[in-house]
Amino acid sequence: MKVTKDMTIAQIIQIDQNIIPILMDAGMHCIGCPSAQGESLVEAAFVHGIDVDGLVEEINQFLAAE
Repeated sequence: MKVTKDMTIAQIIQIDQNIIPILMDAGMHCIGCPSAQGESLVEAAFVHGIDVDGLVEEINQFLAAE
């Protein structure tokens, strides 16, 4: 399965919980917050000033390597 920037944080974590460290390393430190769970990856990236396309690419490379 591939991650898209329109998926929620909760959906992404359901794919593989090992994605959490990638998100945290990118600067998303409130992964467990209830509001963060319902945010799309693009919304969370915007709030944290993160390049969403680069993050999606990094996550999908991680998933492809598993």
